[in-house]
Amino acid sequence: MTDSVTHIEISRRRLLGTVGAAGAAGLALGAAGGALGASALADGEATGGGAAGALASLGATEVPFHGEHQAGITTPMQAKGHVLAFDLKPGAGRKEAAALLRRWSETARLLMAGSPAGSGDTGVALDAGPCSLSVTFGFGRTFFDRTGLAARRPAALDPLPEFSSDQLDPRRSNGDLWVQIGSNDGLVAFHALRAIQKDAGDAAAVRWQMNGFNRSPGATGRPMTARNLMGQIDGTGNPKPSEPDFDRRVFVPAAGPGPAEHAWMAGGSYAVVRRIRMLLDDWEKLSLAKQEQVIGRKKADGAPLTGGTETTEMELDRIGADGKPVIPSNAHARISAPEQNGGAAMLRRPFSYHDGIGTDGTPDAGLLFICWQADPLRGFVPVQRKLDRGDALSAFVRHEASGLYAVPGGPKPGEYVGQRLLEA
Repeated sequence: MTDSVTHIEISRRRLLGTVGAAGAAGLALGAAGGALGASALADGEATGGGAAGALASLGATEVPFHGEHQAGITTPMQAKGHVLAFDLKPGAGRKEAAALLRRWSETARLLMAGSPAGSGDTGVALDAGPCSLSVTFGFGRTFFDRTGLAARRPAALDPLPEFSSDQLDPRRSNGDLWVQIGSNDGLVAFHALRAIQKDAGDAAAVRWQMNGFNRSPGATGRPMTARNLMGQIDGTGNPKPSEPDFDRRVFVPAAGPGPAEHAWMAGGSYAVVRRIRMLLDDWEKLSLAKQEQVIGRKKADGAPLTGGTETTEMELDRIGADGKPVIPSNAHARISAPEQNGGAAMLRRPFSYHDGIGTDGTPDAGLLFICWQADPLRGFVPVQRKLDRGDALSAFVRHEASGLYAVPGGPKPGEYVGQRLLEA
């Protein structure tokens, strides 16, 4: 093994110890500041001190690259995220796509283990651990035409129907290839984004890219369901891995449904990605009581308006003293409930986003909505159709971009993502 290959495999955590000894002398000379400086270094585990200290759990947590399913689907929501789509360049076909997925998979494997991306690593995340990094890859509908694999395109990738509330920008929608990056550290997430972009080389070009965030681990006194930029607890009704029908709802089974040529999707899932702008100025003009009527849940703790806690089932038939349903007929939580949609369910795993403030003072902010299901025609589509017809929340959101992607199952050791499609 050459020295350069050996260098690739050195963990970023070990490299921290390498730079530490050199930094220690400088710290000793900077005695002014004394105890404060030492305390800050100990708390932040920044640099110096000879041998590197152990990483905090946030930095040390590693998400496996190999497995039955790709990472980033059931992985706990991370604090930082990037989602982006690529289009294959003119002249690039199946061969070039396979080489690209092989490069991407190897880079993701290294980075998710806390190692540099290769000999051209930028060093952005040099002194960090894996930080729960996950990199997820998917294929858009057009990918199959451009690689001569249209016969192996699943029917579940048929275009999503148009919804009356859509104001979609085609430049920020769809794409041949889709990548989701998540991490609990912003530098680690950006490092992966940059490595994936560089790996695309002459095979593919970025079509669109968006950045997101969530609450950081440890920011609350106990683990809690995330809040969105409206301040609402968001994700209460998600299916849970402990539920007996979770896999059936979220992942494509090993055998069917569908023709045998679609077996490459076994263990995979379908991701619907929507950029949903929140009209926060309008929303924040509502009283707390009105906001809760729009959602159908208490803002403080996510409990249904019919009482209980966040996980208490809604009493959709309860009538209030005024003769009206306690949970309004157009409340978002009522309309989107699985029992109101023939059991349709999807695993919602979004990021919030904020892309600045316009000249009129309006924030360009909202939700990078990402949901996972075994079949979008039975998951996302029926629920969105119903929301489109009468959801009280529709007046305060705008769907600005959309994409649907087939995300194959996780690679086995020695495989790359999508190999069962591209090399069958």
